[in-house]
Amino acid sequence: MDEMLTADTGTVLIRFEAENVRSFRDPIELSMVATRLAEPGAARPVRMNERGTTVPVLPVACVFGANASGKSNVLRAMADMRGCVLHSFRSGDLDTPIPRSPFRLDAISATRPTRFSVDLVLDGVRHEYGFVHTDEHFVEEWAYSYPRAKRTVLFERDGMHVAHGTRERSRGKAVEQLLRPNALFLSTSAAAGHELLMPLYRWFANNFVMAEAANRGLRHARTLSLLQDERERARVLELVRVADLGVVDVRIEPLDPDFLDRVRRAVRVLHGKESDLDADLDLSIDVAGGLRLSHAGAAGPVEFDDREESLGTVVWLGLLGPLIDALRDGTVLLADELDSSLHPRLVEEVVRLFQDPLSNPRNAQLIANAFDTSLLGDSVSPRVLGRDQIWLADKAPDGATSLRALAEFAPRKEEDLAGRYLGGRYGGVPLIDHHEFSGIVELTRS
Repeated sequence: MDEMLTADTGTVLIRFEAENVRSFRDPIELSMVATRLAEPGAARPVRMNERGTTVPVLPVACVFGANASGKSNVLRAMADMRGCVLHSFRSGDLDTPIPRSPFRLDAISATRPTRFSVDLVLDGVRHEYGFVHTDEHFVEEWAYSYPRAKRTVLFERDGMHVAHGTRERSRGKAVEQLLRPNALFLSTSAAAGHELLMPLYRWFANNFVMAEAANRGLRHARTLSLLQDERERARVLELVRVADLGVVDVRIEPLDPDFLDRVRRAVRVLHGKESDLDADLDLSIDVAGGLRLSHAGAAGPVEFDDREESLGTVVWLGLLGPLIDALRDGTVLLADELDSSLHPRLVEEVVRLFQDPLSNPRNAQLIANAFDTSLLGDSVSPRVLGRDQIWLADKAPDGATSLRALAEFAPRKEEDLAGRYLGGRYGGVPLIDHHEFSGIVELTRS
């Protein structure tokens, strides 16, 4: 069948770029576009203009690297960009500094601006959006669309000057009156209800949701809120059951109104509708004591509260809320240390949920980092990730992180990726000397 007829006209991330953010001093790019190395059926053809041109998009990308190599910073940079878009206008005034994490291991980078950009498809039309900023102000900002494969300017910003495209120019001019040097034009436009730019703003509100240890309480709150909805509850219970945790049912204890209000506010923070500062919310909020998990016993189910569960069960419960949201809505989920406290086979099944069009019909995307090389294939299970879905974070002697696609090494299809990766063939592994460790052991004996 003609690809044009089968291509999706949905919303996907094509590319993310950043520079001078966290451990990335130099420009980095993470592309979700499939290459010639893609596994058969892995790429989703997504229509990106009115002429029917398609782009082959991957549903999963995973970053590997040593401890402190900067692999988590790939995801955090994406979350940083989202935070700027969602909060730069509503969280602060004219004197509020812009949250920023430039590369700090040399004297020059701290004074250089930070740059972000994304290339994405919104409802079948390719868009580009990006900005450059210092601690005090946004230097540049731009937004383009490509409805007929040719660039259409939505707006271009240089300092406080904004050049508008031909559509809704008068509305854009009105937004300029509200613009601050330390606020994005996109954020300001959303606050003013500028309809032309609302789809782009909503994309950031719904995407780049981060699952990391620091916000596990917020994610638990999201899972708890899903359990209060009968339709969503069935999805949560099924994912708990198939994870083979020994849990046969989950029940919510009656919760006081104040706690439920905190749960609702926690979910708003997770979804970017409030910043953690606006919410004045203890981000360590947990649902301990709020959930009762039933395990099969000899005489029937026995209930435990989640404080009695294993760390793996607690981690899984915290991941379920954002996971279900992403698959249901077709959004981009960021998972920091996806394999932390979860069995490798369970991690593989999470990846397969995104890889399989049946469980992921709306083209949700998972961008994660991990240590577990079983995702690269081993003697027990086949490779879960394609060769063009693997990225490597490596730290140079000067502390700057580089990000490279494994595809740059042109590995053969039958290549032992896990073995070669652990052997240092592709980089991204720690330079550890066994003899140095042995010397330390000798010191403890003296």
